[in-house]
Amino acid sequence: MVTNVTDKYLKMKIHILGICGTFMGGLAQILVEKGHNVSGSDKQFYPPMSDQLDSLGVEMIEGYEESALPAADLYVIGNALSRGNPSVEYILSHKLGYTSGPKMLGEIIQDKTVIAVSGTHGKTSTSFLICEIFQAQGIDVGFLVGGVSDSFKNSARLGTSNFFVIEADEYDSAFFDKRSKFIHYHPDTFIINNIEFDHADIFEDLSDILKQFHHAVRTVPQNGHILYHGNDENVIELVAMGCWSNLHQIGKKENIQLSIEEGVIKFESEKFNIHELPIHGNHNINNAVIAIYAAFLHGIHPRESFEALKKSKGVKRRFEIVFQDNNKLVIDDFAHHPTAILNTVQAATSHFASKRILGIIELASNTMSRGYHGQKLYESASELKKVYWLNLSGRKNQEFEYDSLKSLLKDLKEEIDNFDVILIMSNKDSKKISEPIIDLIKSK
Repeated sequence: MVTNVTDKYLKMKIHILGICGTFMGGLAQILVEKGHNVSGSDKQFYPPMSDQLDSLGVEMIEGYEESALPAADLYVIGNALSRGNPSVEYILSHKLGYTSGPKMLGEIIQDKTVIAVSGTHGKTSTSFLICEIFQAQGIDVGFLVGGVSDSFKNSARLGTSNFFVIEADEYDSAFFDKRSKFIHYHPDTFIINNIEFDHADIFEDLSDILKQFHHAVRTVPQNGHILYHGNDENVIELVAMGCWSNLHQIGKKENIQLSIEEGVIKFESEKFNIHELPIHGNHNINNAVIAIYAAFLHGIHPRESFEALKKSKGVKRRFEIVFQDNNKLVIDDFAHHPTAILNTVQAATSHFASKRILGIIELASNTMSRGYHGQKLYESASELKKVYWLNLSGRKNQEFEYDSLKSLLKDLKEEIDNFDVILIMSNKDSKKISEPIIDLIKSK
């Protein structure tokens, strides 16, 4: 049975299945902060989440065997688990109390002012930018973000202020709740960065995704806010489906404008030089603009927000330099969709205009590896001098894809001297790619 956790203020023994994922691990941190006794299971445990959980004293159990499942007052089941999982079957057979992670989080933050950041791209970066702005004002903002930033010790905290920032994912909530996660958050401010087709494993087409986004739009109160960029046709279509809250189309004269040509962000009579921000790529500048305006709607002047973002430490795996010597740079980026790849490639070719750049792109998402994007995927990286495509799914779509990392590294060894920058793009464990490349560079 799905348990209503409105009695969440009582201290409970809570066991989380799938605890090492970014969302469930973040939820565990918030539950510990609230005083609950938390443990968790997963197939394997790996940093940085395992280190964060270990520092909180969370008991971690490897595997989902029935014999390893501890007694608990409530089980929180991650969306990576499905029927047939031994722990899931035991919980159902014995009618134990269970819920989904998004539902539980939604109940925990229901009394806070929730700023939810949604969209196909830019959720993690925009969420952390908002958090950095609030933190710079001395506000102990709560948050749960699916990434790691050097500006914060952990990827989640409840915080003592009334504000809570949540990365609002459109992926489904659990095997027993196929609604998108963000349906549960009831935001006061709902940011929609962009909408494209993604997650081909759970969505049939773009209309499926728009339907879920519109469910979320319906939960924003009349005095709440919906922020979006006006150049996204799919978001425009979403808004046209019906909206009952305050709409803010970024770029209009009455709010905040970005002029890439002039290199400034404009607000009322003030201008801020975007070249002072430690941010690469126009897409990330757009993330900063919408973060600044969201903060403004909650009492922080854009001037103060801009000053805060000048000190931004960014997000791990978002155009992150993971190795640098006198001759070579290795950059790690999370891009895993044609638009995201194109944005990252343009940021790289602009920032390293005189450098020879090699792209290594892993087709790691279900949508990419299945070939859904077709030729558009490969064209997204056409500005690079050379690209190695890594497809480990067994669904090799093009003759120039590598179906093993070993064969890719073998060819790279012959060509690496011809490049100054190695740009890695993957939404999986990129260290399996970056670490042997760094070793190869050091051995030269």
